[in-house]
Amino acid sequence: MNKPSIYGLTIDQLIAWLEAHGQKKSRAAKVWEYLYRQRVSAFEEMTELNADCAALLEEHFTILSLEEHLKQESLDGTIKFLFRLRDGNLIETVLMRQKFGLSVCVTTQVGCNIGCSFCASGLLKKSRDLSSGEIMEQIMKVQHHFDQVGEGELVTNVVVMGIGEPFDNFDNLVSVLSIMTDHKGLAIAPRRVTVSTSGLPDKIKDFADLKLPVSLALSLHAPNNELRTQIMKINRAYPIEMLMEALDYYWEKTKRRVMLEYILLRGINDHEKEARELAELLKDRSQRLSVNLIPYNPVDEHSQYQRSSQESVLAFYDILKQHGINCTRRMEHGTDIDAACGQLRSKQMKS
Repeated sequence: MNKPSIYGLTIDQLIAWLEAHGQKKSRAAKVWEYLYRQRVSAFEEMTELNADCAALLEEHFTILSLEEHLKQESLDGTIKFLFRLRDGNLIETVLMRQKFGLSVCVTTQVGCNIGCSFCASGLLKKSRDLSSGEIMEQIMKVQHHFDQVGEGELVTNVVVMGIGEPFDNFDNLVSVLSIMTDHKGLAIAPRRVTVSTSGLPDKIKDFADLKLPVSLALSLHAPNNELRTQIMKINRAYPIEMLMEALDYYWEKTKRRVMLEYILLRGINDHEKEARELAELLKDRSQRLSVNLIPYNPVDEHSQYQRSSQESVLAFYDILKQHGINCTRRMEHGTDIDAACGQLRSKQMKS
């Protein structure tokens, strides 16, 4: 039997499952402690749990099902994991060391159909969504790695920004957010969780209605429809006007600022012209939207794109700041390994 990962259950779902199988609901808290505080690798390690309950869980669930296929470590401490799923598919998960702690970037789909022309993730098309357990287990595999090397560090931040479009796997995404932020489990502070979307307006509104206290980021990468459609084909279906309207709705519902991600591509979207267009687009939304300028990680298959010069980056940044736009420049991680998201997986699939 292809057993699902127990990491895919919220605490309420675990309670309901135990009761439906004749177990006391109070045992859910103990199981939760074993999974997320003691971080056991097998049900037999749940020694203080009723033996029948442990055996029942063993019969129906798995704990760690992802296999570490490959691991790359950067000089800056970034670790890129390539995990093999039980069906043989490969996914990427990235650990980044930040001043504020350990940050894990997780994948939500096997492949991606969004079609960003600069991105390695879309080199291999989507074959399926990941289950909530497969998403959650990426975080746990990284945490188990640090448990095993004995460094005593804890994952403190999660970015849902890996391969795939998170809002295209909406229900599983929402379950994972509930699991990772549960105060009796991993207890990752909601403000330390960021979900990144390429821009699905209806799902942005659905997410707003949930009023989850996590952060939202949107991949914009261009200030006008012509240019954005050129580099992100999703813009044909959801142009910038629809995205801005959805983000306005998100602000009205949550009063939470959204981060706009802007990858700077040399000679494409990094001119002063685009900087001024972006400032104009955001001028009436400067309190609710901010911009994160991102250095491009070159991809062999997309050789038409190159990283912007430092001079262009600074000029773009200065123009936005001069127009009162909140703006930051993202620190680079893992530039000496296959830094672009999806690149390691693509190379392995072709080898």
